[in-house]
Amino acid sequence: MTAQQSGEASVSGERWVTTLASLLVGAGFFALWFWLLPGWLGFRVETAGAASWRWLGAVPSVLGFAVALRCIWDFGWTGRGTPVPVAPPQRLVVVGFYRYVRNPLYVGFAAGWIGLWIVSGRPNTAGIAAVAAVALGINLFVHFCEEPTLRKKFGADYIEYCRNVRRWWPRLHVWNKPQ
Repeated sequence: MTAQQSGEASVSGERWVTTLASLLVGAGFFALWFWLLPGWLGFRVETAGAASWRWLGAVPSVLGFAVALRCIWDFGWTGRGTPVPVAPPQRLVVVGFYRYVRNPLYVGFAAGWIGLWIVSGRPNTAGIAAVAAVALGINLFVHFCEEPTLRKKFGADYIEYCRNVRRWWPRLHVWNKPQ
């Protein structure tokens, strides 16, 4: 085996390790979101007597969680890290949905939860207050912690990315970094 082949095998092995680690972290996020939070927020799906249109909420839910899953994959495969700050990506992730919006993982989870909320048909004051508090907390975390850390770590590349891709509202057309 040549030195180049050995180096390529090492990079490929590293990609698989970080991708699997990212997927395990993602599984933890999904467990939290699907097994713990629904009960705390009062989500109960009762099919008896439920309006059939509520099942349309499954569409944004499935699509949102699919976006989140793809983002978790991109953290491991492209970024060589995980979504968790203790094991962050080693490379700036500007692939897939990250070319449309800077925080597609959060946006995907939000769409997924809105869909689940529609399906459950039980928005309540406490749930709305909890969701508003979580959204505010995430926004503050992204603005004051996550983005400064990424600016420090990735410098001019991240600053250019921020100038071209919005934090929460997706672009209509993909952003391709100029060569």
